[in-house]
Amino acid sequence: MSEAKAERATQPSMLARAEEIQQQIQHLSGRDLQLWSIGILVILVLTGGMCAFLLPNLVWSQRVIRIEHAYLPQLFFGLISLILLVNIYLLEQKLTLNATRRALIRELVMNERLENLSLIDPLTQLLNRRAMNELIPTEVARANRVGSSLSFLAIDLSGFRAINAKCGLLEGDAVLVDFARMLRTIFRGGDVVFRQGGDEFLILMPETSEEQADYPVQRLIRETEQWNLDNKKSYELSFSWALAPYVTGTDSEDALRAVDRKLYSRKHNLVPVF
Repeated sequence: MSEAKAERATQPSMLARAEEIQQQIQHLSGRDLQLWSIGILVILVLTGGMCAFLLPNLVWSQRVIRIEHAYLPQLFFGLISLILLVNIYLLEQKLTLNATRRALIRELVMNERLENLSLIDPLTQLLNRRAMNELIPTEVARANRVGSSLSFLAIDLSGFRAINAKCGLLEGDAVLVDFARMLRTIFRGGDVVFRQGGDEFLILMPETSEEQADYPVQRLIRETEQWNLDNKKSYELSFSWALAPYVTGTDSEDALRAVDRKLYSRKHNLVPVF
């Protein structure tokens, strides 16, 4: 219970920090615009000063522009100093902004990676139970809102504990990885595959009726049979499964309990498994 509370507390803080970082990056974009504005303003001021110095002579139509030689060094070095100071300031500010932007982007990427890792099972690379608890209520709410069909498919590998006991945990992990690969291959598009824990999987199939969901189940059966033929292990990979459609207006927990009950009945009432 304490771990679940910690996960729920961590997620809002990560999301809040990601939003804060995005706001800071937008603020830096505004600072870029300010620096460009300063540069353009300095150019306009210098241009205006040169025009103020040259235009009176041009207006008077004198062929020779007379300039007091005593002021030329001060004018020249003052102009050069101003240009150098402005360029040093703009360059320093630009480097600082770029460094800050890179640091914020790295933090944002790391934040997103941590968020993704917290939702993905490291062994099978499927979504984990935490992701299931977040996504299922969203899909149920959408199904209620638009009145679309929604199906839940629960899968439990048969004899998985015996495989671990007989062949070792590494072999059991390899079986889970191969089975997860088959699930990712078969269930595509809008279907969402979760590893609930251990050898239990759940597939959420939006806009899919119970009849439509039977097709990928049959394909998974064929893929499992082919896996047994190709690998020729001392054991056979098999699974129990149960399918339950979502009833509009009910709670997501009701749908999960329904599919769990069906799976339990299949496993303990000698219903053939595949």
